[in-house]
Parts: sequence; C-alpha cells; structure tokens
Amino acid sequence: MLASQKFSVIQPTSIHFGVGMIDHLGQIVRDVQGSRILLVLDPNLREAGLVDGITAPLDRDSIAYEIFDHIDPEPGLKLADEGAELAKKTGADCVVGVGGGSAMDVAKAIAILVTNGGKAVDYLGVGKIKKPGLPKIMIPTTAGTGAEVTFTAVFINEETGSKGGMNGDPLYPDAALLDPALTLTLPQNVTAAPGIDALTHALEAYVSTQSHAISDMYAFEAMDLISRNLGMAYANGGNLEARSAMMLGSLLAGKALATAGVGLVHAMAYPLGGMFGIPHGLANAVLLPYVVEYNIIGNPEKFAQIAELMGEDIEGLSLREAANRAVEAVWDLNTDVGIPSSLADLDIPEDKIPEMAEIALTVTRPVENNPRKPTLDDVIRIYETALKGW
Repeated sequence: MLASQKFSVIQPTSIHFGVGMIDHLGQIVRDVQGSRILLVLDPNLREAGLVDGITAPLDRDSIAYEIFDHIDPEPGLKLADEGAELAKKTGADCVVGVGGGSAMDVAKAIAILVTNGGKAVDYLGVGKIKKPGLPKIMIPTTAGTGAEVTFTAVFINEETGSKGGMNGDPLYPDAALLDPALTLTLPQNVTAAPGIDALTHALEAYVSTQSHAISDMYAFEAMDLISRNLGMAYANGGNLEARSAMMLGSLLAGKALATAGVGLVHAMAYPLGGMFGIPHGLANAVLLPYVVEYNIIGNPEKFAQIAELMGEDIEGLSLREAANRAVEAVWDLNTDVGIPSSLADLDIPEDKIPEMAEIALTVTRPVENNPRKPTLDDVIRIYETALKGW
C-alpha cells in the first residue's frame, strides 16, 4: 500500500499549547515580527469575560492593537473586506484571530486581503492567493474547527447566498496559541456542536480517499481524545483535563483535515449554512450519523476501527457488523451532548432538499474525498432520512 502512495504534508504553523499560554501572546506576536496588531474577536468573548485576559499580555508588553469584533456566526465576505480596510487604516502589521472558526476565518482572510488587494470574493476557490498575507496568529476559544492550523477560510457570499471557501497555503497561520483555560466558561451548546464538528473532521479525514499514514495518525488520536472527553467536558465545563483533551483533539483533527481533506458531511452542511444560516458545526453534527451509515460500504475496515476506537464491542462480529457499530457510536455521542436528532429539528423545509443536494455536489473537493461516490439521488435520500430522523 505504501509503495503506491504519494502525499505532501505542509505544516508551517508554530503551535503553543498549554494552560496559561495566553500570557505568552506578546512574545508570540514579536516572534512573527508583529508590533501593531488587528485583534479580530468573537463578540461573545465580552459576555464570557475573556477579553481582558487576552488584551492584558498585549498591554503588559506595550503592543498596540485595534479591536475588530463585527463577527457573525456564519460570516459574510463583506466582513473580511471591512476588517481589511480597518487593518490598512490602522497600519496593522499582524492579525490575531480569537474565538471560534468564524473569527479565525475572518482574521485569516483579512491578513491575505491587506497584502494581495482586491475583495474577498476574488479569492474564493483554490490557488487564487498569490502573495503571503500579514503574519497571523490564531487563538481558538472553542474546541471544534481546527481553523488555527488549516489553509481554508469559509464565508457566505452575500450576493449569491452560497457558502464557499478561500483555500491556499498562504492562509496557514504563522502561529497557533491554544490555552484550554479559555474554554472553561463555554456553554454546553458551544461545547457540543463544535466538539462533534472536530470529530467529523477527524473521522472524514480518516476515511478520505486522500488519507495516508500521517493524516491517519492525526485523525486516530483526535477521534480517541474527542470520543473519550467530549461527554465529560459537556457534563462539567470546569473539567480542565477534559477541556485540555478536547482542545488537543480539535487541533489534531484540524491537522488531519489539512492533510487529507473532509468528505460528504461537509459538502452537505454547506447549503444548510448558506441557505438557512445553520452554524457549520451544528450542521455537521446533525448530518454525521446519517452520512456515516451511507459511507460504510466505502471503507468497512476503517469504520470498524472507528467503532472500536469509540468504545463499541466488536469482538465476534463480521466486518460489516463491526463497521455498522460506528453509526451507533456516533449517534450515542450526539445524544449524550444534546445534538438535535434530525434536520426537522432545525426547521429545514422538505421542498428545498433537491436544491440543497445539487448545491452539495458542487462542493467538489469533499465530494471527491468521500469514500463512496454519491449521486444526486443518493444525496437527496440522505437529506430525506436526516429530515425525518431515525
């Protein structure tokens, strides 16, 4: 198998992990040659009481900053354009994104727009970014997206209502700062959906047609950490050990995503975000068990491994029976952390399913990575099943 594989792994992001690591933010800014930063903040951080802890090390080290916190849960392209104008106006030479995936995606895009010019819409797609961006540091405050180590920034195109991403190596952050203490005050819903989102990244990367030894290493460890710790983090938000494990699992899932890609869950989640504003992590979480069931015949051996890793007893079962247990494992974890059981719970209208399916199949890279090649009818059937629920 290895003799027939070819793969490339790019890992340009320096990673700084640990409780209290936020205190080192000033030094990390200096390490990337930053002196005047645009601080892109999730607005929910103020309510959570986290902003002072983030700005304090900058104040202590006399590093100038301007705050940009016009971030929506499903950000539009115009937010990136607005932030880039502010970065230029203030003379920012570094961008720091703090929050969930939305804040980090906006921050990454701002850094690119300042140096490449134009509008955010100009860079949707693959390989359109020609110049490096401003130095960028990402600080996740959820354990979910892995955006701190990926080369993608996803947006809603306000003109078309569709959801799409910028993709390219210049989007890789220069540094990622992960402090599990920043996640201790997360409410349960912001623990659950991003946590299953991270599991989705790892699981889809593990069964991706582009998977390889390195991506499998990241994905396997990520699934182990997340499946063992998400329930505990959800049950007791102050469990620092579980929070730390979730943050590391999310990071490793992001690494797996960046090296092997994701699959049909993500493709099918895009129209849920673009058409109905469903947050990305929640859309992935609801769809995951239904897509896993569909995908099992594409790689039963790996799905059996996933089932066992997630705690299912597969001894004495046939390969297919063992693989089917992966669906049960995902479903049980979703149930434990309060993920809605169907698309009906998200008020998705049935008459929009054909349109959603057509849009999902245009998200070509995840569709191509998927272990089972979906037809339009297949995607419609999965949506219909997910709408009614099991």
